[in-house]
Amino acid sequence: MNIENSTEVFGENLLEVRNLGKEYAGFALQDVSFNLKKGYIMGFIGPNGAGKTTTIKLIMNLIKKDSGEIKVFEQDHVRAEKQIKERIGFVYDEQEFFDELKVPEVEKIVAPLYRNWDRQAYARYVKEFELPQTKPIKEFSKGMKMKFSLALALAHQADLLIMDEPTSGLDPVFRQEFLDLMLSFVDEEKGVLFSSHITSDLDKIADYVTFINQGRIVFSYSRETVLEKYGLVKGEKKNLPDELRQQLIGLREGNFGFEALTDDAQAVRKKFGGEMGVSIERPSLEQIMLFLVKEAKKDV
Repeated sequence: MNIENSTEVFGENLLEVRNLGKEYAGFALQDVSFNLKKGYIMGFIGPNGAGKTTTIKLIMNLIKKDSGEIKVFEQDHVRAEKQIKERIGFVYDEQEFFDELKVPEVEKIVAPLYRNWDRQAYARYVKEFELPQTKPIKEFSKGMKMKFSLALALAHQADLLIMDEPTSGLDPVFRQEFLDLMLSFVDEEKGVLFSSHITSDLDKIADYVTFINQGRIVFSYSRETVLEKYGLVKGEKKNLPDELRQQLIGLREGNFGFEALTDDAQAVRKKFGGEMGVSIERPSLEQIMLFLVKEAKKDV
């Protein structure tokens, strides 16, 4: 089964990535393309080492691309970098810039960089996130550092949040509060690119899902399209004809039963469901990712 590589055209975009390429020894980001339009949250998923963080660093111009084009707010991400970054809230998994400073000291450095810095909003988030103000950032837990990064990102009235594993290290209570914050942040003019391996979070809030594996985009669809397109196929081994086997992705077989993914749930349901003894269920994003990754490894 060939794994699909496609993108939807979304319309008015906050972010446009076209044919993006970056090569390292042993890894290459190849022809990465996707769009994020205003008013939506996009989940960016893939296994570790798939290219998520590399893509985000390229968007933020923290590393230089080898090929392709990136536009943010319809402007080139390099030529208009200063103007663009004033409107982006960036939350990432490695926070080292302010390790020796305390929360109030960071504001004195960061606030002058943004025309729209909101002191009241920053103070509100610091209080809401229960961030210590008398000890340096380096003494914060990983979860606290992520909350601190989020406070910085939200305090300058950003139009686009770009986040790399923002819920990693957060306790379940604050993870839910964080997801609620994302939903309240987005309006008709704002959007979120949310990279995460915790796909259950994206099941709750993502409008679109972009899946990257081995440096290539596998799909970029609305979440509803993904969940309608793919199906989790289960049944007894005796009900697994060769015709069905050839249509399955990442097939797992036990002594008696089988489980796999299909990228045409409607067709499989119509031909093999019901009387054929095969069930087709709606998968989670995690299941879709796991089966697609397993299938891709067969071709390596």
